Amino acid sequence: MEHTTTITKHINASPDKVWSVISDIPGSAATLSGVDSVQLLTDGPYGQGTRWKETRTMMGRSETVEMWVAQADPPRSTTVKALQGGADYTSRFTLAERDGGTDLTLTFGAEMLQPSGFSKVMMALFGKIGMSFTRRALAKDLAEIAAKAESL
Repeated sequence: MEHTTTITKHINASPDKVWSVISDIPGSAATLSGVDSVQLLTDGPYGQGTRWKETRTMMGRSETVEMWVAQADPPRSTTVKALQGGADYTSRFTLAERDGGTDLTLTFGAEMLQPSGFSKVMMALFGKIGMSFTRRALAKDLAEIAAKAESL
């Protein structure tokens, strides 16, 4: 059982500038108001295998999730994964040059791994509410990424 949502934002900055913002994991807590802190777990530049712990507060609860880069094709696309609470989360960023700027598309997916009967019922009941909340949080992230990239 999977839930996905896709959001696109046009940013008045080049793909290279947008890429520099989304690939700046240590700086993400300063860029994204939803991120409380970031702890890098690997050394070196952003790329496949980069791992970090990210702490966010959502709905009044602080949660730390380990994340990693599953795919990186600078400055065109990157996929970030996380496993948390029996769910597999995928965030895919795609950058496309358009009208002197960049269309940044974020596709976010959550898939329950080995869901119990109860969790299937809960996802059916609350999945849409959860995804609408998630969609608002992701739209805010994209707006903040845009503001940072446009200021570079």
